[in-house]
Amino acid sequence: MSKTPGLSSPRGLTVRVKKTKNRTPASRAWLERQLNDPYVIAAQAQGYRSRAAFKLIELDDKFKLLRKGARVLDLGAAPGGWTQVAVQRGAHSVLALDLLPIDPIAGATILQGDFNDPAMPEILTGALGGKADLVMSDMAPNTTGHTATDHLRIMGLAELALDFAMEVLAEGGTFVAKLFQGGSEGTMLNTLKRHFASVKHAKPPASRKGSSELYVVATGFRPGK
Repeated sequence: MSKTPGLSSPRGLTVRVKKTKNRTPASRAWLERQLNDPYVIAAQAQGYRSRAAFKLIELDDKFKLLRKGARVLDLGAAPGGWTQVAVQRGAHSVLALDLLPIDPIAGATILQGDFNDPAMPEILTGALGGKADLVMSDMAPNTTGHTATDHLRIMGLAELALDFAMEVLAEGGTFVAKLFQGGSEGTMLNTLKRHFASVKHAKPPASRKGSSELYVVATGFRPGK
């Protein structure tokens, strides 16, 4: 993937955070990383709610996910960076869903709720005006620091998102979700290959180098397979 345009770097300048009694070394390191991250800086400059917006921009540049006129469902959307990108790139109907409240985004419908609610597929397809052309999920559970546990937790969440997506996707639709590398993706990948014409993996440049995250991009949904 090519580098996302519009990124700026501190040009050799590094922001250092002072040590204080109230700040742990871990929190200090995290804050320094944020202050020196070109994607964080670019997100603030361009009005995106999170640096994650650039992950979707880079995925869309490669896979052409956001067709003009498409119906798009963003699962676990808070704070709304992916929703902003979907609206800006011309999707016809964009719906953001999260358990947490999301501040309004012009051009998108915001719903607060749980996608595991049995009534949610009907609610969402009604709000979208039909079945979704793209279901996307950048959801991740809170990490524990234990790699194997974190991998299993995010895979469980991604599998739930896939089950839900297959209820609300239109034929030919696309599913995008975040995973963690860790070796237990087999069951989910088998399901994806049965129900989608193409299944690919990608790690956009905006993903941090030390992160084990990657994204699955499944296109050409085949209902009933």
